[in-house]
Amino acid sequence: MNCPHNIYIHVPFCMSKCNYCAFYSLACASPDWQKYSDDICGELKFWAKKLGRIKVPTIFFGGGTPSLMPINIFGQIMNCINESFDVDKNCEITLESNPKTLDKSKLSDFVSMGVNRLSIGVQSLNNDELEFLGRRHNVDDALMLLENVQNMGLRVSADFIYGLPNHDVKSVENLCQDINKLGLRHISMYELTIEKHTPFGKMNLKMPTNEEMADMYIAINEHLSLPRYEVSNYAVPDEHCKHNENIWAGDAYIGVGRAAAGRIFMDNVWYDELGGYEKLEKIDNNTRAVEKIITGMRTVRGVLLSEDVVKQINFDWVKNHDDLVVQSDKYLSVSAKGMLVLDNIMLDLIK
Repeated sequence: MNCPHNIYIHVPFCMSKCNYCAFYSLACASPDWQKYSDDICGELKFWAKKLGRIKVPTIFFGGGTPSLMPINIFGQIMNCINESFDVDKNCEITLESNPKTLDKSKLSDFVSMGVNRLSIGVQSLNNDELEFLGRRHNVDDALMLLENVQNMGLRVSADFIYGLPNHDVKSVENLCQDINKLGLRHISMYELTIEKHTPFGKMNLKMPTNEEMADMYIAINEHLSLPRYEVSNYAVPDEHCKHNENIWAGDAYIGVGRAAAGRIFMDNVWYDELGGYEKLEKIDNNTRAVEKIITGMRTVRGVLLSEDVVKQINFDWVKNHDDLVVQSDKYLSVSAKGMLVLDNIMLDLIK
C-alpha cells in the first residue's frame, strides 16, 4: 500500500478574469460541467488504479472559482473520491469561493456533501478597490457570505490583497483593523504582484517600492490580531489550513485537473506530476529535499531537519547568520527579519 496522498482539484472556470490574475482560469458563462466532472473522475480513477485505495487526509478545491460548480457536479466528484480512496473521517475539505457565487442555500448544499472549510476571496473591504481589482462582488456580498458561514459554524478563511498603487503603511494598518472586527480565525494576506500578461501588466501602474512593501508587510504582523504561521497566512493554531501545511511539510499530493500539479510518492519513488496524469517524471531524493526546504522555510515552524534535508543545507552559512535563521533540535526556520528576505536566504542556505 502506498502512503497517504492529499488531493488538490483545480476548477478552472470563473465569471470573469480579475485584473491581477495570472493563474490558469477560463471566463466562461456556461461551462460544460458534465464533461468537466467526467474528466476529473477519469483522473481520480486513474490514480486509484495506480496507487491503490490510499488514505486521503485533505481535499482542496481550488480555482478558478470552485463555488461556481453546480451542486450535482460537486456531488459526482465527491462520490468518485469516496469510492476510489479511503477518505479520513476527519478529512479537511476546502472549497475556494467568490462571494457573488454562494447564497445560503447553495452553501448549505456544499456543506451537506462534505465541505467543512471555506476559503473566500474577499480581497478588499473597499468597493472602489474591488472594482479596480476587477472583482464581481461588493463589500456587502462578502460580509453577507462571511456572516452565513460563521452562523453555520463552518471553518473559514478570507483572502485579502495589499500593496495596491494607492496603499501605504497607514492604509494597511486600517485594513488590518477592519479585518480584526470581523472575528475571523484564518486570514491570507497577499501582496499585489503585477504579472506581464494580465490587464494590470498592460497598464502603467505606479506601484509601491520594495521598501514600502516591506514596511506594509511588517505593519500586518503588528496590527493583525492573528499570528502569522506562513509567509502570507495568519491564524489561531487550531485553524491552520491542514492541506497547505501538509504540502509545505513535503507530504505527497495528487493534482487533478488541467492546470494542477502534484508530488506523487509511489513504490518509494517521488514523481513530478504536471498538467494532469499524462506527464510523470521521476524526482531524485536530493531534488525533493530541496523542494521541502523551499516550502518548509516559508512557515514560521520551519523545515524539519530530516536526514535528506540536512544533506542539502549549508550549515556554515547558518552559523554565521543567526539573525536570519533559527535552528532548534528538529527544525530550521527564519526569523522575523529573515521573512523579509526569504528568497535571498534560499540562495545561500541550499548547497
